[in-house]
Amino acid sequence: MYAVIRTGGKQYRVAEGDVVRIEKIAGDIGAEVSFTEVLLLGGAESPKVGQPTVAGAKVVGKVLAQDKHRRVLHFRKEKEGWTRRRGHRQPYTEVKVTSISG
Repeated sequence: MYAVIRTGGKQYRVAEGDVVRIEKIAGDIGAEVSFTEVLLLGGAESPKVGQPTVAGAKVVGKVLAQDKHRRVLHFRKEKEGWTRRRGHRQPYTEVKVTSISG
């Protein structure tokens, strides 16, 4: 069984046992998080598509890490001869999906 969830303004296709990196959410390492914005449930049967979400569906996961991605650089060069180099490290939460119900 798989599901499409929405969190942090993005959509992710997840199945039980998957480890996904999502936009940072509050929670300590080892804590349980649940996602109620389930847009689609699929599996052996025909998929259930929500309008906009599937009623009563829930995806539960466990927080594995709170970390930052590798540095992203933004480089800008102008004709006049000056350059600007900036960057940032985007924080993320690593979640292991433990169960999908719906």
